[in-house]
Amino acid sequence: MARHEEITLSRDLGLFTITMIGVGGMIGAGIFVLTGIAAGVAGPALVLVFLLNGIVTSFTALSYAELGSAFPEAGGGYLWVKEGLGGANGYLSGWMSWFAHAAAGSLYGLGFGRFAAEIWVEYAHLPMFGLSIEQLTMAFMTMIIVLFTYINYRGASETGTVGNIVTMTKIVILGLFVLFGMISMFRSGVWVEKFTTDFMPNGWLGVFSAMGLTFIAFEGYEIIAQSGEEAIDPKRNVPRAIIYSIIIAVGIYLLVSITALGATTPPEGVPVWQYLGQQKEIAIVDVAQQTFPFGVGGIVLLLSGLVSTMSALNATTYSSSRVSFAMARDHNLPAALAVIDPKTHTPRWAVIISGTLILLMAWLLPIEDVAAAADIMFLVLFLQVNVTVMALRKKMPELDRGFKVPWMPVTPLIAIALNGLLATTLFHLSPIAWYFAIGWVVLGLLLYYGHFSRVEQLEKPKEILQEEVLVSKNYSVVVPVDTIERGHILGKISAVLARDHDGEVLALHVIQVPPQLTLGEGRTLLKEGRPYLEAVIEEAKQLDVPVHTVLRLGRKAAESIRKTVHENAADLLVIGWPGHTHSSGYKFGSVIDPLMENPPTDTLLVRYRPFRPLKTVLVPVGGGPNSRRAAQIAVSMARQEEGAQPKVILLFVTPQGSGERGEAHANKIMRDIVESLDYENLEQRIIQADNVAEAIVDQARGDENHPAADLVVIGATNEPIFRRLLVGNTIEKIVDNLDVTVIVVKRRSGRLQSFLRETVLVTND
Repeated sequence: MARHEEITLSRDLGLFTITMIGVGGMIGAGIFVLTGIAAGVAGPALVLVFLLNGIVTSFTALSYAELGSAFPEAGGGYLWVKEGLGGANGYLSGWMSWFAHAAAGSLYGLGFGRFAAEIWVEYAHLPMFGLSIEQLTMAFMTMIIVLFTYINYRGASETGTVGNIVTMTKIVILGLFVLFGMISMFRSGVWVEKFTTDFMPNGWLGVFSAMGLTFIAFEGYEIIAQSGEEAIDPKRNVPRAIIYSIIIAVGIYLLVSITALGATTPPEGVPVWQYLGQQKEIAIVDVAQQTFPFGVGGIVLLLSGLVSTMSALNATTYSSSRVSFAMARDHNLPAALAVIDPKTHTPRWAVIISGTLILLMAWLLPIEDVAAAADIMFLVLFLQVNVTVMALRKKMPELDRGFKVPWMPVTPLIAIALNGLLATTLFHLSPIAWYFAIGWVVLGLLLYYGHFSRVEQLEKPKEILQEEVLVSKNYSVVVPVDTIERGHILGKISAVLARDHDGEVLALHVIQVPPQLTLGEGRTLLKEGRPYLEAVIEEAKQLDVPVHTVLRLGRKAAESIRKTVHENAADLLVIGWPGHTHSSGYKFGSVIDPLMENPPTDTLLVRYRPFRPLKTVLVPVGGGPNSRRAAQIAVSMARQEEGAQPKVILLFVTPQGSGERGEAHANKIMRDIVESLDYENLEQRIIQADNVAEAIVDQARGDENHPAADLVVIGATNEPIFRRLLVGNTIEKIVDNLDVTVIVVKRRSGRLQSFLRETVLVTND
């Protein structure tokens, strides 16, 4: 019998190597090509530009550090967005990241070609073979892109070794640039005036424009996240490498910008910043030529430019191939890109296709505008990642995170605002880049919805194992059950509510698949859930209510319930609470808490007790939509009771001594609630008490003048009060001191509320 072997990526990249991958991605062509241009836009505030960009990118870097430590897999931001925000968002994040890294690689390839051609012609005086300087540039560009595509194809360890050598060489050369530049600067004695005179010649617009222009130089740390699946101890090393690489890169940028401004001697009457802007991509070379001894600065900086562009090209080739590999593995790109070479343990076709894409863009596209479009895509990707880190804190609170973003959710919200500001600034610099970026996104959406979304669904393990539909109704009550007892109790309540609206009951059992099994292997647990559904069917049959049954696989029961509610457009969700939980850190349990905090539809939390025929239903009210919905639920329950109609008591508790004003307020709320009810046997009761919970318990227990309640239905107050209601004393006193069933009602969340609850309203744990 043939043995099946799973081929995986090799895990052999240490902290130093992945830190150097990040530094290599940031200290690239940008520091040579863009420093002079940015100086011409921002003036002496160039130093402020690099400092602010370092701060801006650090906010997003913290999100990358958390998610990179929690999901150490190839793919980085693409996988996180896909997990946190859904398929289309995930696809777009990968699609944009793949293109952005490839476009950056094209820029670095062209930068290498230009520097190599300059050395070939101006310094080595070698023959040009009839080629122009532009043609020679393209020839060198093609050579270096093909070379690094091959190096990445050979394997990650080779990639890391070459990258370490390249990056360390580059840092040494830049260190010499700063050393000689600082010596020259301090000897001149006039360097202070270069920074203090006309510090912001173009104002803050010039600063922000220069930030947008140079932002591509600060995204290299993102590449570290792509190495998670090949990094040693990624939970510890990925966050550290991200932080270390930003500190190193920003420090180098600040030193280089100070040196460039302070050490340059411009022509008479021309401000230094303006002169650097005129020199554009060779500005740094000109500074080195002025400051290095023996007139070797120009050739040294050109060599450094070669090394830097090689380092950045290596990193972006690596990253773009890993994103396309991860997308193909999720069936979002052709399957060939997910093939891992059994000898090199690298994604063979992902590397080749990514290298080809880099080469084609360098040959065929206007690279300056494509680079700006890449900036926009990086910024949009970073925005998505910051939303994702908030969503996953809420969606997966138990996730093992090697690092946590501090001051959640303030930190990612600041990052989102700053990324949006820089993206807007790029429109001022290059409108065509925005048009190009929009076109690329539209193409990605067409591919996703036209083909890859269907492939993704076909290849994904089927979550719904068994579904039986007897009849379709316009009103649906979803009732998840996991015990036979709960099936009978919740099945009866759900059937009563469904019958009152001529609807159906959707009985759901979620088979939670443990991490050591695949979803497909979870099918072996199929038989476990059928008895629970039978209990619901038995109760519904007694009331002649149709039942729709679903057995579903899932890692998390709460998410599977939420999916079922959305897929069936359910009107009501009924979940049971036995009065305790075994889940640490949860009030009601890991299933109930997320559903009650962010209800996918109108939701009933049932603290069930032994069944009692309904004669009296108590509804404590306090105003608001949840109180009205609670009263409607109580009336539905009462209306379907056999025999005499039960009395529904609306109870409002005003503070002791509130007087006529409190009573008037209570009467107004009562009128609003009664207007929404179609039921005759109603009683409105207004009382005064110092303790609301004790008053409700006393009224529910009854006395010689009032019968005890057989059911209590209470509307949850809105957040953040609702959160305090759940974790405070009120609900506990009501539930713990009553021996009748208590139902807590909460209306569904609106789309905006739902989004905010899943992202911004995150507990700071």
